[in-house]
Order: sequence, then C-alpha cells, then structure tokens
Amino acid sequence: MLERGYVHVYTGDGKGKTTAALGLAVRAALSGLHVFAGQFMKGQDYSELAIDRLPWRDVAGGSIEIAQYGTPRLLCRGEKPGSEDLDRARAGIADLRGKLSGRAHDVVIADEICVAHHFGLVTLEDVLGLLDSRPASVELVLTGRKAPQELIDRADLVTDMREVRHYFASQGVRARKGIEM
Repeated sequence: MLERGYVHVYTGDGKGKTTAALGLAVRAALSGLHVFAGQFMKGQDYSELAIDRLPWRDVAGGSIEIAQYGTPRLLCRGEKPGSEDLDRARAGIADLRGKLSGRAHDVVIADEICVAHHFGLVTLEDVLGLLDSRPASVELVLTGRKAPQELIDRADLVTDMREVRHYFASQGVRARKGIEM
C-alpha cells in the first residue's frame, strides 16, 4: 500500500482526462498496486474494459478492475437523465464508497464523476463524501469536465486539460476504437 495517498482531479474541455487516469492505473498496477476504476456516464463498449486480460497482471502482482455505472445510451446536453441513469449513478457512488472503505485498493478512480455531477446524476455531497471517506493511504482520482469548484479547492493535484484543437470539431471525426473509446 501507499504510505500516503492524494486526491487528483483531471478536468477541462480537452481530451485526455480518462486517458491520464488509466495511464496512472497501469503505472500503479505495474508497480504492484491494486486499482479500481469506476466509470460514470459510460455503459458502452470501451477498449479499456479488456484491461484485466493484459499479461503483465501475472508478472507485476498489481491489478486493475473496471466497472461501469452508465447506461449504453449517451446522455446529451440538455437531456434529462432517466431513472435508470440515476439508479446506476447511485449504485456507483455506493460501490466506490465500498471500495474505499474495504481498503483492498491502493488507487481508486471515479472516471467522469464530474460530468455525472454536472448532469445531476450525483450530488456535490456524493462527490465530496468520497474524499471524506478516503483512507489516507489511498490515491483517489476524479475525472470529467466541469469539476465543481468545491472539489477543485479540496484536491491535492488539479489538471485542467484545455482544448487547443480537436479533430472532432474541426474535421467531424467520430470517436475511434482504441483512441477515443
């Protein structure tokens, strides 16, 4: 286990928040640490779901588990979340609290939790409650656009990823398997 853990927030309108969190997860697992990543707003088939099949797992002694707390449909701006969206997000908060209190993981990632908060799927109290329930030895990483200021104020590390140019907008490129999903 880590002697001391910190709270990271990866936010902003630029690409790379989840990628940075997963990069940290791989680095941690390759160092023998145990990682849990819970993905809010995601229920689609993302490439990272296959991470537990990588061969390094047996060599390094670390592990990465991933769970999704979203529905297969993508919520869009202005769209009201349905009851299934809310139920899955609530289950995600409960699951993350359990992972933190169980102390079996050295790194816990709440991927896209800031967006889930922005869409009203989780409350600010839910998000800050994860920080409050984090054991001192656990690294907690929260990602997503529109991180609430209260979370930014309490985090130990905040990275704001700023979009300078993105081929989604400028060239109409859709998300590609293995790169964006």
